[in-house]
Amino acid sequence: VQTTTTEPIYPIIFQIDYPECKSSVLYSVDDTTIIYSDTIHQRIAPASLTKLLTACVALKYADTDTIYTVGSEQWLVSPYSSLCYLQTGNMLSLEDLITGMLMASGNDAAYTIAVSVARELNPDKYMSDDEAVQYFCSLMNDFASELGMTNSNFVNPDGWDNEEQYTTAEDLIKLTEYVITVPKIMGITGTYQKYVTICSGESYSWTNSNLLIDPYSNYYCENAVGLKTGTTLNAGNSLIAVFKVDGKMYISVVLGCLSDNDRYELTLKLISNIK
Repeated sequence: VQTTTTEPIYPIIFQIDYPECKSSVLYSVDDTTIIYSDTIHQRIAPASLTKLLTACVALKYADTDTIYTVGSEQWLVSPYSSLCYLQTGNMLSLEDLITGMLMASGNDAAYTIAVSVARELNPDKYMSDDEAVQYFCSLMNDFASELGMTNSNFVNPDGWDNEEQYTTAEDLIKLTEYVITVPKIMGITGTYQKYVTICSGESYSWTNSNLLIDPYSNYYCENAVGLKTGTTLNAGNSLIAVFKVDGKMYISVVLGCLSDNDRYELTLKLISNIK
């Protein structure tokens, strides 16, 4: 009796030596299959990929229409950070804060989210800005643990380099598998540009830092539906990307590329193996 199999057959992807990276993986969500992997257990500085976890935790504990005021937590934002250019006294919804954080990769928004949500969860307890951040990061680590991210640790909400903040490509696949079930995050990370007028009256224009989403970029990919860039001195140039090809979802993670261009070229080289 002859039998046929319906399991997908992927091409063998040989080791990719260029562009260089510290770690990479291509994963089929529908088939729960790793198609390509390279040192996926190596600990890496997560940079702004951290903000995906920050968004997940914020949405777990707070409503998107909750209004927060930008305050003294802005002094915690490191010099030379990527910003969405919030100003002290701005009043805006959690949804707008997450939009600025994920599209423009605003470290300023990440800190306002962390401190505001922490204080909302502890209304009867005085918390300094630092204490509020520490509390929020404990929620981040709890959430990461729930997702099975066993080789990650987070001590800030924006991904600024810290030797105690690390993750792996394998753990980031687990995080991204959750993220793709959150329409709010996918909607934001899949948007190229957005104009926002916040509650206190100021207007902002935020452009997605992910060139795969930019229709004017040489790296634009019509199959890309998100997700997030990350860049710091220790992390290098990193990118998580989500693709939809013939109705199926794929996640690519490239960490520690040498340049901005390299992370896109490597990502597109990985996804080109999906037919």
